[in-house]
Amino acid sequence: MSYSVLLYHEIRERGMLHPGKTSPIVVAQDYEDQLPSPLFITLEQFSEQMAYLAENGYHTLTLSELEHYHYDNAKLPEKSVLLTFDDCYQSLGLYAYPILKRYGFHAVAFVVTGWLNAQTTDFTPEHSVCMTQDALEKMADVFEYANHTHAFHTRTDATTSRMMTASEQELTADMKRCNNHSLIQANRAFAYPFGLYTKRNVELLREEGFRLAFTTQTGRNERANDPLLLKRNVIPHMMDMEAFRHVVG
Repeated sequence: MSYSVLLYHEIRERGMLHPGKTSPIVVAQDYEDQLPSPLFITLEQFSEQMAYLAENGYHTLTLSELEHYHYDNAKLPEKSVLLTFDDCYQSLGLYAYPILKRYGFHAVAFVVTGWLNAQTTDFTPEHSVCMTQDALEKMADVFEYANHTHAFHTRTDATTSRMMTASEQELTADMKRCNNHSLIQANRAFAYPFGLYTKRNVELLREEGFRLAFTTQTGRNERANDPLLLKRNVIPHMMDMEAFRHVVG
């Protein structure tokens, strides 16, 4: 038995999506970055993908189910898939939440707690704006929230993140700060910022009691996989339904 993990960031109605154009990120921290267009998907595509999962009897996993699968030899339901969303931008509430709720789906959102904005603002399709804690709490019937660091979602270049260069003391303190946030209930799961990490990062997570951690390496996961190096498949707007069906298996 194997399963796929799907990774989404941003959703836009088809007319709002501009392939090849980046989206400025707007968060509470003093942070400047651009979200690339491959991390976007259209609302129409997302709707079709979720309808496909519902119509074909897919089970949307919880993190607890994955823990028991990897550590306790538990079985997973047939056609299992884990839905994950990173960074918690406005489209999570505007587009993803109502569709997932309609189908009774469960999903995981990895939160950079230091990015949470203090005030709700109108939806701005030209920017990637992080949501507020209050807004996310209202969606807890669909989403469970997990650790994506508090202030370590930064990088110096395409292959080097702050997590990779920080001291163990700094990193441990940041992970604990994120886990201690009242929004983070799934505090034994982690997503590596930008999918970047070192071997020592992985071992530090293990020492700190994390049970699941997610990369951006593509492919399916089996019981033999290291549960702190789980694969996730980014679902971009360039992916057609045939490719999507192949990914979910």
